Amino acid sequence: MRIVVISPEAADPREVPALEGLLAAGLDRYHVRKPAWPAAQVEAWLRTLPVTWRPRLVLHGHAALATQLGLAGTHVRDGAEEFLGSPLGRSCHDLPTLRRRLGSYATLIFGPVFPSLTKPGYAPAPDFPWAELTATLAARTRAQARVIAIGGVTAARLPRCAALGFDGAAVLGAVWGAPDPVQAYASLSAAAARLERSSHAA
Repeated sequence: MRIVVISPEAADPREVPALEGLLAAGLDRYHVRKPAWPAAQVEAWLRTLPVTWRPRLVLHGHAALATQLGLAGTHVRDGAEEFLGSPLGRSCHDLPTLRRRLGSYATLIFGPVFPSLTKPGYAPAPDFPWAELTATLAARTRAQARVIAIGGVTAARLPRCAALGFDGAAVLGAVWGAPDPVQAYASLSAAAARLERSSHAA
């Protein structure tokens, strides 16, 4: 089960030191999401980072920057217009969109699966059809997208993500809301590894 970490939206003095620790701990996808920053500010920030980190960074928006700087790719928010290029992933927030996009991207981030840790009141609908979601994920072919859960994910909730059929989880609040973001990621990563081992044993 893959763990994806999403950046804080605003400037955070902890981010770059923590990112160094996250990558050293094995994180292979870090999503840079700075919705209020213009492209020039995002570019300036990215250029402060070691070039060796770039293949593990996914940029939300600013597709030209991702290509120019050699990042892993770009991620498109749900409802955004398509842009020139080949986005690596996309966000989806309902089942029809998820089904429609399964064959078009390498990764889809779907949620909220649990009540958000960072957005009060943002939670799955009380009548969300979880059984239909599980059936949709189970019916995928190998060629279709990897689907990642988002929204309120913690280490304790990873087994539920696995049971629903997700391939991993994207986290923001569980990492950046913790006193030690790197240790929080390590706990998530260890929980994900235990799930992988138990699924292979079964």
